[in-house]
Amino acid sequence: MRADNSAICVCLGRRELGIAIGFLVPPVLVPNIEDQDKLAYHISIMFYIIGGVATLLFILVIIVFKEKPKHPPSRAQSLSYALASPDASYLSSIVRLFRNLNFVLLVITYGLNAGAFYALSTLLNRMVILHYPGEEVNAGRIGLTIVIAGMLGAVISGIWLDRSKTYKETTLVVYIMTVVGMVVYTLTLNLGHLWVVFITAGTMGFFMTGYLPLGFEFAVELTYPESEGMSSGLLNVSAQVFGIIFTISQGQIIDNYGTMPGNIFLCVFLTLGAVLTAFIRADLRRQKANKETPENKLQEEGEEEEESNANKVPTIVSEEHF
Repeated sequence: MRADNSAICVCLGRRELGIAIGFLVPPVLVPNIEDQDKLAYHISIMFYIIGGVATLLFILVIIVFKEKPKHPPSRAQSLSYALASPDASYLSSIVRLFRNLNFVLLVITYGLNAGAFYALSTLLNRMVILHYPGEEVNAGRIGLTIVIAGMLGAVISGIWLDRSKTYKETTLVVYIMTVVGMVVYTLTLNLGHLWVVFITAGTMGFFMTGYLPLGFEFAVELTYPESEGMSSGLLNVSAQVFGIIFTISQGQIIDNYGTMPGNIFLCVFLTLGAVLTAFIRADLRRQKANKETPENKLQEEGEEEEESNANKVPTIVSEEHF
């Protein structure tokens, strides 16, 4: 179980590290200059660097990555491999997942949270520049702060889940704190103090990004023994869909009404996500599979035999007495 949580935290940590670099590097490589030719040159350099890194990663994926580990990280994972049918239909698995009401609610709530994060990340530079002109580099640093704080939140969330196994409670608390962090960020963005924005944005990022591994882990618990890749893929699809909707919508709101109404727009949907999270039932199927060890089964069978023998004794005695 610990290996499952750690793997997800590591993967998400690497992704968030890439996002952090994406916040920090572009403002440095592409300065705010008026000369269009020089600007185009700097942009082309940035694109060449991105293309080279992406190509290198693609080659590493082909050479290094394996389909699955040599040894399952837990008993539940071992049972999942055993239960997997080679003739399983992708469509039938999708249908089963969408019949799971708890998972459907999680797909929606995860999409709302991650979509809000994508929108906020995409429009962060615009929002900061509107209130703090000429602070493009600091806008990137604020984004870096959000992601670094989120990476710390993701690690702490994974450790806490390993020890407490309180999936729904932890997810709900982190979601509520995300709403609180977003509200505080919204109210402090236009105060005129950039250091305040660093603090409030970092606090919001700690919970907003820290929610991501919770969502993946909770999904695996709710959908076991279905493929983890299937549930994770649906969560990512939901995040991308809501991210596109929120980015376009918030961008239009900022252009027409300002940054505060745009952030309030995200606060409303994050509140909706927190409310829906409260309705998710903690059906921890993978936890149950991990507890069903051979020793436990033998103990349960022994207890059943003892109860059966105890029930037979009065019957024998009464027959002899009769």
